Amino acid sequence: MWLLPWAEMKFPLETANIRERYPDDIIQVPGLYQKPLPTIGGKYTKGIYQDEWGCSSINMEDGLMGIVNEAVVKDWSDLSVLRPPEETLMLDRDAINRFCRSTDKFTYAGSIVRPFERFQFIRTMEQSFIDVLLEEDGYLELLDIMHTHFCKEVEAWAQTDIDAIFLMDDWGTQQGLMVSPDVFRKRFKPMYQDYAAIARIYEKKIFMHSDGYITEIIEDLIEVGIDALNSQVFCMDMEELSRRYRGRITFWGEIDRQDILPNGNNQQIREAVEKVYHYLYDGGGVIAQCEFGPGAKPENIAKVFETWNRIMNYKL
Repeated sequence: MWLLPWAEMKFPLETANIRERYPDDIIQVPGLYQKPLPTIGGKYTKGIYQDEWGCSSINMEDGLMGIVNEAVVKDWSDLSVLRPPEETLMLDRDAINRFCRSTDKFTYAGSIVRPFERFQFIRTMEQSFIDVLLEEDGYLELLDIMHTHFCKEVEAWAQTDIDAIFLMDDWGTQQGLMVSPDVFRKRFKPMYQDYAAIARIYEKKIFMHSDGYITEIIEDLIEVGIDALNSQVFCMDMEELSRRYRGRITFWGEIDRQDILPNGNNQQIREAVEKVYHYLYDGGGVIAQCEFGPGAKPENIAKVFETWNRIMNYKL
């Protein structure tokens, strides 16, 4: 269960009960660093939050993340003062390894590598779409700055006892990709290939999250070597996903959090889980995951895992 602070604040007893009944098998290691990250404010607190790259967002409600609406790099000359956060490379490796030894769960990195989203945070989403079309020198320099830093970050985490690194970039709208597949393949897929190559040196798995309709680039993610992909399978054609990708990549959830988790009844929840199992399970290849976020009902989240347990116990 991916638990957003909103849900824990709104349903503290219910979330505690779900966690007790259905404990996670896969957990994220906390970000344990030698020095505090240079952030200001709270990531999930109402008000202004500034992250470790200096990107500021406005949070309108406690328990949720805000939206970046002012560029850190307004003009390409601002690149000279952009400061990649060296603190994220200064891991407390001993503390991370102790955490990994203290659990029998599958663990993934407490750092999220997100070149496309970080690019948008630095330039704003609106400007970033102009940048990928113009491909000015500053755009390429910014990509290089980010990628160089993220390669170091992946290597720092890969040298710990975690089981997987974690990539996160939302590439899709509800109907298609935000940019053309050519843009992805030309500029960003090679970045993922570098991260995956580093992870493989240290025998780590590669897990990734990407929202939206991303059917067109899943083949690319398989080629890169992504082991598990968390994506909005319900906004894509699940029969097509089954035909093209079943058994070739692990689908890391999910269940529709835009309609079914907030509005569905017991039967609809059961049918949604059974649909994922029918189309995507192949002697494995599916991780039972869903997100407990804004609007979702706790009883529906519990029903998701109850249904998965029933299916798998019946299968066994």
